[in-house]
Amino acid sequence: MTFSVTARCAETGQLGIALSSSSIAVGSRCPWLLAGVGAVSSQNITLPALGQITLAHLEGGSLPEAALCKALAEDNFSQYRQVTVIDASGRTASFSGEKTLGTHHVAEGRDCIAAGNMLASREVVSAMVATFERSEGELAARLVAALQAGLQAGGEAGPVHSAAVKVVDDYSWPVVDLRIDWSETDPIGELETLWQAWEPQMQAYLVRALDPREAPGYGVPGDE
Repeated sequence: MTFSVTARCAETGQLGIALSSSSIAVGSRCPWLLAGVGAVSSQNITLPALGQITLAHLEGGSLPEAALCKALAEDNFSQYRQVTVIDASGRTASFSGEKTLGTHHVAEGRDCIAAGNMLASREVVSAMVATFERSEGELAARLVAALQAGLQAGGEAGPVHSAAVKVVDDYSWPVVDLRIDWSETDPIGELETLWQAWEPQMQAYLVRALDPREAPGYGVPGDE
């Protein structure tokens, strides 16, 4: 029901996840990130707490494999879960339980890991990794490009209806948190359009948060 790419930018230290699903609101349940620590995609028959618990173990000093194992040990139904992890150093781990749905696969690359279930083929996640590795620019743009590559390689066995991209930097809040919670036709395309609208405004919103004195105009009535 989901395919995802979880990654870091070696230059900026940003961590991010992009993912898509046939289910509604995938961005509300599956991506979990903590700046300077790691990113976790908890998918398939999703237990959101696995993302939170894994990040807590990473923050406590565990390596990704150990952090994931500790989290899964707290879940009585781990055989239903598919989880990917990357830490701030680019180390990865993954798990796909024996009850992961349909065709499922995990592929690792440089500073990224992709996974999916109910896939059209195993090549979907390999295409995502290949695209992420050869792409440049903002981490969010690279993640969305990888998601598009997964869709073009076949995506899910059925139609997808939601998509999301989330990125953390040096702040306690995400610098990118964009979601298409339901679309009948093209949630990944709509997500890309939303990112293109957000990208030129992203820095201005950071400045407004950090030092409003230096902020550009707000562009709303009354702010003349």
